[in-house]
Amino acid sequence: MHYMLQQFISPVTGNPLQEQNGVLTNHSGEKFPVIHAIPRFVPSDNYASAFGLQWKSFAKIQLDSYNGSTISYDRLLRCFGNNLQQIAQKKLLEVGCGAGRFTEHLIKAGAYVHSVDLSEAVEVNYSNMQGAANYQVAQANVYNLPYAPQSFDVVMCLGVIQHTPNPEKTIEALWNMVKPGGLLVIDHYTFDWMYYLKPILLYRAFLRKMKPERSKKIVERLVRFFFPLHWKYRNSKIATVLLNRISPCYVYIKTFPQMDHDFHYELTRLDTYDGLTDYYKHLRSRKQIENKLKALDAKNIKVWKGGNGVEAMCNK
Repeated sequence: MHYMLQQFISPVTGNPLQEQNGVLTNHSGEKFPVIHAIPRFVPSDNYASAFGLQWKSFAKIQLDSYNGSTISYDRLLRCFGNNLQQIAQKKLLEVGCGAGRFTEHLIKAGAYVHSVDLSEAVEVNYSNMQGAANYQVAQANVYNLPYAPQSFDVVMCLGVIQHTPNPEKTIEALWNMVKPGGLLVIDHYTFDWMYYLKPILLYRAFLRKMKPERSKKIVERLVRFFFPLHWKYRNSKIATVLLNRISPCYVYIKTFPQMDHDFHYELTRLDTYDGLTDYYKHLRSRKQIENKLKALDAKNIKVWKGGNGVEAMCNK
């Protein structure tokens, strides 16, 4: 392990862990399995199981290095105040790493990247990062992270907080990992009345309760039916409005007009499955996020509308 990477600790007792014969263990007798070279601190079957299947099914589509775009890099850069140089040589915790759309850029920026995810997406992330020396990954819960409190210069959590049981508690857990003087970078879904004009809520009511394999098959059928219509009538405002009233698909043709048909079809498959099967989907306003950060006594708070809703950064 690189000397600048944090040592794993037990999320139960806080005692340091050492790997022995494929198991992380300590003098207290605690044991946590290391499966496919990845430490596991949670059971694989949890409320994020759908996300695990999602990233195994769409392992590379959002990686800029694969799709040839700068979509993920641009979002990451914006969330860091257009300055990724500030994370070079810093210990960084990425919570909710998914397949690694941001991880690859964090590694290239020279941070010592500690990525975690609740789901088996960690396996895809590990594969995509190809053994980078300044990187480690673990399957863990944000509320019980396998690192000592206040260990990180930077803590980042993008596209995740709204999918956890309690967003405010999640922000507190992230904040607890930031060193004094360190940086927290987060985002969150915000209120959008257009969301309630689509049939998404109706579909979610059924799909999020199903086994991931079954719900994925249903979503695939929906996308195969509706996406060709979205693409065919992408330049018609009237047709787009009508389609949005009946289609549950998440479509980004207007957002990323530079990308081709195949990219948009795959992204619609991915995000429609994501949006219809996520177990939790909380919404918070810009003011609510700002007030939460103020309650934590954060400094240099910046909160703005962007990306998936609200983005924020602040210092401890």
